[in-house]
Amino acid sequence: MSDNSAATVFHSNRYTAQSACEHCQGIIRHERWCITVHRAVYYAYEIVADPSKLAIGDAIILHSLGAAWGENRCPAQCGPN
Repeated sequence: MSDNSAATVFHSNRYTAQSACEHCQGIIRHERWCITVHRAVYYAYEIVADPSKLAIGDAIILHSLGAAWGENRCPAQCGPN
């Protein structure tokens, strides 16, 4: 009987583009920063997609810094002016 000290892991999953996560492109497991795993990253993704989901505390902080967080006011081609 041979003693193979190196642990070998085999995956039966085959790579397909359809099985990849649309956010992190993970095939077997999600990346640590993927929105499906990390709550803070999911929150950041969510408030960019829908500004109305911004928490009131974060809205107050952004307002005190002079930042306006809201819908895109220029969905068409924006000019430099």
